[in-house]
Amino acid sequence: MNEKKIRVAVLFGGVSSEHEISLMSVQSVLRNMPEDYEVLTIGITKDGRWVEYTGSIDEITDQKWEQDKNLRTAVVSPDRSHKGILLIDKDQVTVVPVDICFPVLHGKHGEDGTIQGLFQLAGIPFVGCNMISSANCMDKEMTHIIVEHAGIPCAPYMSVYAWEHRDPAEVFAAARDQLGLPFFIKPCNAGSSYGIHCIEGEEGFAQALADAFYHDGKGKVILEKAIEGFEIGCAVMGNEEVIAGSVDEIEIAGSFFDYEGKYEMKDAAIYCPARIDEELFEAARDMAKRAYRAMNCSGMTRVDMFVTPSRTIIFNELNTIPGFTATSRYPSMMKEIGIPFPQLIDDLVDLALQRKAGGDGRAEQ
Repeated sequence: MNEKKIRVAVLFGGVSSEHEISLMSVQSVLRNMPEDYEVLTIGITKDGRWVEYTGSIDEITDQKWEQDKNLRTAVVSPDRSHKGILLIDKDQVTVVPVDICFPVLHGKHGEDGTIQGLFQLAGIPFVGCNMISSANCMDKEMTHIIVEHAGIPCAPYMSVYAWEHRDPAEVFAAARDQLGLPFFIKPCNAGSSYGIHCIEGEEGFAQALADAFYHDGKGKVILEKAIEGFEIGCAVMGNEEVIAGSVDEIEIAGSFFDYEGKYEMKDAAIYCPARIDEELFEAARDMAKRAYRAMNCSGMTRVDMFVTPSRTIIFNELNTIPGFTATSRYPSMMKEIGIPFPQLIDDLVDLALQRKAGGDGRAEQ
């Protein structure tokens, strides 16, 4: 007798500036999904429509999926008696129970705790960090506060809030005096390097500050001292027991790893494993696990760091739903330690099923 397949609801797209990145990621996830899963694919358009998508995987990245004739409304029911998806076709509503949700959503509303809170309300296990951890990891100021409290070295920074209505010239002067030049402006709640600017002087600062506030959308940005050195990252996975993947290294021609570098590899190269000695390699893996613990992460996270000329490792940020294309950093680092893409998906689903439906990130007793 065949065992019942695990039904996985895979969500992609989203109301986010990283919508297109999600489309690239979900293609790889769907192509590498183990055959013993029953997949329900749910697309979220840029304007916030939720629909079941049953068409070709190949038509997802060029937005053709939104013109599919078989689309029907599909939403996560917050009613715990359903524990599933409501498929709505005209006047007919069908409840489709699911065992787990796999959000392949980047940026706002996808990895900031918003959809994780919905899953927790619904009582449906899901891949990745819980609501609070996701929200704190998305907010760069909160990440700094928590990680620094755990004794992990971070770049010096200062926060700027929209409600302060500070004059940009005054903000620049304060940052110059406190952080020195150059420094970075970063939205507190955005990813994929949107709204990030390297500031080397006052010219253009006001426009850069306004752009960072625009991409943040929640009225808060941070100004961060530029760290001399190069960027590395480490993939981390687990609940109570945590494993670190390999460490990779980013080589860039510009001042930071921007959108074109991340997704088009323009003037950038990634080396996995990183070209560092074993002592630094293991120190980076250890810091990644410490940051993962400090932020109470579960499921998966990519931890980004810097290595300075003096061989000091400085924490940068965490990404709770990192890129998942075939060449993305997270799956590449896990592949390097012997976890191929299909097994990675299987492991992440298993970790989610181990957790309580309430989403507290702890294994069931």
